Amino acid sequence: MPSTYAVAGLITRLHDPQYARWASQIRRTGGCRQPIHLRGHVHHLDPATGQRLHTYSTTGEPDGILRVPCKTRRTSRCPACAETYRSDTYQLIRAGLIGGKGVPDSVTAHPCLFVTLTAPSFGTVHTRREKNGTVLPCHARRDAATCPHGRVMSCTARHGADESRLGEPLCPDCYDYAGSVLFNAMSPELWRRFTEALRRRVAKLARLTLRELREQATISFAKVAEYQRRGVVHFHAVIRVDGPDGPASPPPAWATADALADAVRHAASAVTVTVPEAPDEPARAFQWGAQLDVRQITMDGELTEQAVAAYIAKYATKAAECVGTLDRRINPLDDLTAFDLRDHARRLIAECLHLGALDELADLRLVHWAHMLGFRGHFSTKSRRYSTTLGKLRAARTEHVRGEQVTTGRLPLFDKDTVLVISHWEYAGQGFSVGDALLSAALTGRPLPSLPALGGGA
Repeated sequence: MPSTYAVAGLITRLHDPQYARWASQIRRTGGCRQPIHLRGHVHHLDPATGQRLHTYSTTGEPDGILRVPCKTRRTSRCPACAETYRSDTYQLIRAGLIGGKGVPDSVTAHPCLFVTLTAPSFGTVHTRREKNGTVLPCHARRDAATCPHGRVMSCTARHGADESRLGEPLCPDCYDYAGSVLFNAMSPELWRRFTEALRRRVAKLARLTLRELREQATISFAKVAEYQRRGVVHFHAVIRVDGPDGPASPPPAWATADALADAVRHAASAVTVTVPEAPDEPARAFQWGAQLDVRQITMDGELTEQAVAAYIAKYATKAAECVGTLDRRINPLDDLTAFDLRDHARRLIAECLHLGALDELADLRLVHWAHMLGFRGHFSTKSRRYSTTLGKLRAARTEHVRGEQVTTGRLPLFDKDTVLVISHWEYAGQGFSVGDALLSAALTGRPLPSLPALGGGA
């Protein structure tokens, strides 16, 4: 039930003479949960005469500010902006599979695989397993061993899909928390070495040098990182072979899906990355986990381009929320017991803070990325020639909005290349007051955020 204060704020906004303009701003943010407040102006000048052709200033806007979307990719922070990011990622991935957005349709004939690279085991965790639609016991063992801490390493429960115990270790004291967060920290480097090993293996199979390979073929990819419930990342990737000029050129005859799959399996098993020794921590060499999934993408089979694009786009908007951690940075002085965290997530964060304080591991920035359980890479990346870019998709959207503004008379019609644009913007806040949040939810049909997310509004 809204508080009296929230209702009073809502009524005040509704009676504001500039309410219509405020509502227009809110609709233009697409239902952003935490819009950015900007204060400033834009001048369009004739470069030859200095004549001012058009001026925009926020002084005439409600509260003297312009509200723009926060553009976060995280669903946990802003579902509306995350949906835009997801849609763009979907178009980017799909264009690299069937063409469009500057990629020719002939790309559908190029060898293309969907690859999942997993993390190694750091201890037995509760899991949900199914066979022919029947949920199996978690870890049923007749002669289950007892760990050094007195726990029987067996679980006969048939876990539900949303059960909180999923991903938590059977014995937290046996679980390798240090290994888990260090693998997350090193996984971007392990991926980089995998891509290099993949190119070397493809060249070897074709009996070419790396230079000769570049003259005949290009290996392109797009990947996304996904957190498992146990708190480690694994990567889903689309890997494609093109000709030397990218998707516009056909791959050589020797570049088949089977040859690419062979190279992927070899590269995944061949690469390692080492973490140096630190006090009370031995040097570690990490490899990909034993579970490697390599499947060919087809246009009409079980694994279609739509399914792959949707799968990757979905995880591009998520982070470590499924593990029960926070979606903001953690201060080393924070009291972790004060946060509503699963014990497993709290231990992973504490391990990041502990290892991050060691000089030998300072370059991993584990304290800075403790809320991400050590992972510090980009969630969604692609090679340069895979397809279009998010920047180009956003630029096209911006140009579309500008065309609408010209059509409705909010901007004059002139050639952008012949006009000098001078702008000045400053940050003036973020989010909504409680009353504005209620009204925004009603205007956009977006769910109301929780109270802690409502601060900072004008």
